Formats: sequence, structure tokens, C-alpha cells
Amino acid sequence: MMSLAGPLVAQERGSWRPASKPAQSITGDVTFNGERMTINFFSLTVAEIRPLKTDEVLAAFDGADPAAGAGHLFRLSIPGDKKFLHKNTICGSDETQWMATFVAGKEMRIAFFSNAIPPVFTMEALGKSENLCGVYTYARY
Repeated sequence: MMSLAGPLVAQERGSWRPASKPAQSITGDVTFNGERMTINFFSLTVAEIRPLKTDEVLAAFDGADPAAGAGHLFRLSIPGDKKFLHKNTICGSDETQWMATFVAGKEMRIAFFSNAIPPVFTMEALGKSENLCGVYTYARY
């Protein structure tokens, strides 16, 4: 089994507090620990699929500096009916199946996606995407 303890995803490990309005109103705190991620006390398994390329980071995370950090694509499963803060869901009634992260210093951004097909990380594809559920920003504790 692949572990988040590997060098490619070590920067995601630990606890993060919400730093954007969507993160504050939907997910609350998030924690990465081994192959598990916790979103507001809901624990789930995550699997790293691959690192994101520089152009993919630029497309997915507006204003990101790929030279300052690294991004990864993860597979996960959050049921569409799973409620978080204020009875909000992450992808409406759709299952959340993908997560892209970008960590630079003490900031992490997460983009959540629905659909069984992996997201395409180009400006054009993401601009037309009905599967991008939202981008959330977190700060390291």
C-alpha cells in the first residue's frame, strides 16, 4: 500500500485550518495522516495518483507559484449525501472522487472534483468543467 509518508506528499501531512470562506463554511479543519485524511472529524482513505505538472498547477490554482511548492492528484470517495459544516456538502449531491492539492510554505489549496474520470488540468478544461466542486485554502497550524 502507498503511504502519504513518502517524500512526494510529505508537505500535505499534518493539520490545516480553514483560511478561505468555502473552507470555513464547508470543511473546517483538514488533517493528512498516513493514507487517511480527516475533514471536520470525517476520516477517509486517500490514494496519491501522481504529482501535478507545473502547467497543471497553474491551471488549477489561480496565482500559484509552482516553483514555491508542489501539487498532487489524489483519489478519494466522499458520498454526495455526506454533510459537513452548516449541512453543506462538497460536490452537491455528487460523490467527490478526486482531489488536487498544492502546498507552498504554510498554505495548502485543495480542489475537489466529482466524476469517475480524472480531471483534466488545463485552463480551458477547468473553465468548462462541471466536475470542479470548489477550491479551498488552508493554513498550517
